[in-house]
Amino acid sequence: MFVIFGAAGNVGGTSAAALRRAGRPVRAVVRDETQGAPLAEIGCEIMISDLLDPPTVARAIKGARAVQILCPVPRAHADPASDMRRMIEVAADALRADPPQRVLALSDYGAEHASGTGITTLFHYLETQLQAVASQLTFLRAAEHMHNWARVLPIALSKGVLPSLHHPLDKLFPTVAARDVGLLAAELLLDEQPAKTSPHVVSIEARERVSAFDVARLVGELAHRTVVAREVPRGEWAATLHAAGLGEQHARLITDLYDAHNAGRIDVEAEVSERRFGATALAEVLAEIVARVAASASASASAAP
Repeated sequence: MFVIFGAAGNVGGTSAAALRRAGRPVRAVVRDETQGAPLAEIGCEIMISDLLDPPTVARAIKGARAVQILCPVPRAHADPASDMRRMIEVAADALRADPPQRVLALSDYGAEHASGTGITTLFHYLETQLQAVASQLTFLRAAEHMHNWARVLPIALSKGVLPSLHHPLDKLFPTVAARDVGLLAAELLLDEQPAKTSPHVVSIEARERVSAFDVARLVGELAHRTVVAREVPRGEWAATLHAAGLGEQHARLITDLYDAHNAGRIDVEAEVSERRFGATALAEVLAEIVARVAASASASASAAP
């Protein structure tokens, strides 16, 4: 049995579907029944679990040959770091008590750093806590997800300005499509050859690095309008993130992350075991997001009195 936590998400859903296409039994772990319906349609066993609830996590991994673990940053929590650390501890305790043959943890570029990288320090904590699990461990460290730009594309499309926390605007940085992360995760779980090291650290990013200027240009081309990139001044970051609905502590995790990004600390670790590259170009992902934002705006306009 292959157990996929976060199976309703972009990465987990892709992994679950790839494993089912390979004919493997999949237990898709989700938060509620509605999330499980599409996964049940492709033959997944559905398990409802709360990552903060040890009994449901233990039931989810029971009898597993391989487990793909994801601990999401809980956006709605007043102290998301504390909540995520608790999720990690619950997962690690369950895996230590009932270790499967393989564990693959979805992690981030920069997870080798113990401090000073905001949200990424939580993935360092995830990797550290899993070290004691008696399984073949793989840490799949992904670059910044391309879908993250969906947060600001409505602004870019309505105002023609793409706000960026990446400074300077011409700095190249790595990104990756969620589908490529999910496909690689499934491939690694299916690989029958034992890794030479445990943990086996694998990085993934797209073949081409991009800048905020590149993102603005691509969005403009897709939307058939002029879009310019704009550096959000460092002093405005917190207010901008608060306006986007993030609480104070979550906003601080983001600002610390981008400070580290802009200082060049978020990249492939020199000691990484294996580097892989996704096939999806940023333009493909942005095209999906632009179409979705445009459809939403059109629907809202049609519903207006």
